This record gives sequence, C-alpha cells and structure tokens, in this order.
Amino acid sequence: MTTVNILSGGAAQGLVRGLSEAFKTQTGFGIDGEFGAVGIMADKLRASTPADLVILTQALLAKLAEEKLVVPSSIADVGRVETALAVRNRDPKVAVKTEADLREVLRAADAIYVPDTRASTAGQHVAKILDQLGIAYEVASRLKIFPNGATAMRELATSTAQRPLGCTQATEIIATDGIVLSGSLPPGCELMTMYTAGVTTQAAHPKETAALIALLTGADRKELRERAGFAG
Repeated sequence: MTTVNILSGGAAQGLVRGLSEAFKTQTGFGIDGEFGAVGIMADKLRASTPADLVILTQALLAKLAEEKLVVPSSIADVGRVETALAVRNRDPKVAVKTEADLREVLRAADAIYVPDTRASTAGQHVAKILDQLGIAYEVASRLKIFPNGATAMRELATSTAQRPLGCTQATEIIATDGIVLSGSLPPGCELMTMYTAGVTTQAAHPKETAALIALLTGADRKELRERAGFAG
C-alpha cells in the first residue's frame, strides 16, 4: 500500500492512529512514519529523512517553513495540548493545586517517568519546573528519562516502583493503556503547546498529505481531537 510518511511529535500519535481508517477509505493511502521528541523529528527532516507531513509545535513549524522545508500555505493548527501528570491505573490520582503541592508530590514519588529533557517539549518543561521548584538535584536519581513521552508512559504502566509518577503531554497519557491522566500542572507550572501540521517541500504525495491535514484539523473531527487530548 502507498503511504503518506509522517515525522511527528509524540503528542499527535493517538490522533493520527484514530484517523488512519478514515484516511485509507478516503484516499486509499496508508500512514507511516515516526513519532518522537519534536526537536529530533525536526532534525530528521533537516537531515533529509523522507517525509510528506510534519506535525510539530507551532514555533518549530514556522522555523521549518523559514528554512524552506515546509510549504507555508499548507500549515494548519491541530490543537493545544497540556503537559500533565499520570499515574498507573491501580494507583490513586494525585491532587496538585499549587506549586507546593507539586513539589511534595514529586518528592514523594520513588520514580518519575518523563520524555527526553533536551529534545521533547514536555521533557524540557519538566526540567524547567524541577529547577523552578528547587528540587532538581534532590529528585535527579529518580528521574526515568526515555526518548519520547509514549515510551515513558508505557514504562510507567509496567513500573514496579511503589509510588511512580509520570509527566508528559496529555495526549500521550490518554493513548497509553495501564495509566490514567491524574491532573493538570498547577498555576505557574502549566504548559499548553499548540501543535501544527504542514506539508513538506519534498513531499512525494502532496495532494494526499493535504487531505490528511484536512482530516486532522476539520471541524467534523473536533470530538475525536478532544478525546485524544487536544483543545481548540
């Protein structure tokens, strides 16, 4: 089967998966590609990894358009995603309303599962928050860092720790079996990130890629986006 190839932030993986059958019915094309830390996906495009579509943060898409790697007129917002907390299904949810609450919850966790703290949106934010809370050194040995949020959340689901906690994009939490969205980060620590899609300038299938963007961003798919963890 001919496919549209994607380079995408992990935040969009669940949404893309949910639209694959509709896209196949509409175009006869499948969907293939990679999902991971947005910085690494952008660098793959810069290194000429074949891709028709990129789904990354709004800021990164604008930069790739400036670098003539993405067609500016094709860019469309998919939706905003919050960075949130996750726990295993069998564990009680944690209530975090203030920075002090978050500090204590993180101190109490014996394992903290997060994505790449240098190349991923959520991972960078976690590193920033730990510094902001003054506990970066204290919890460093308990950080379990993985290449992307999806992997980090799968590892959280199977963790043998007593009080594990995860922090990544809400979409990645929702899409992972065995864990649940525990709650939002408190005021002063929150992060909402706009994810945006665009056709690459080297796309082998630009027409079908544009059709996929229309599916991802269409008003008739709003409910699916919300279920996947995207806000308007």
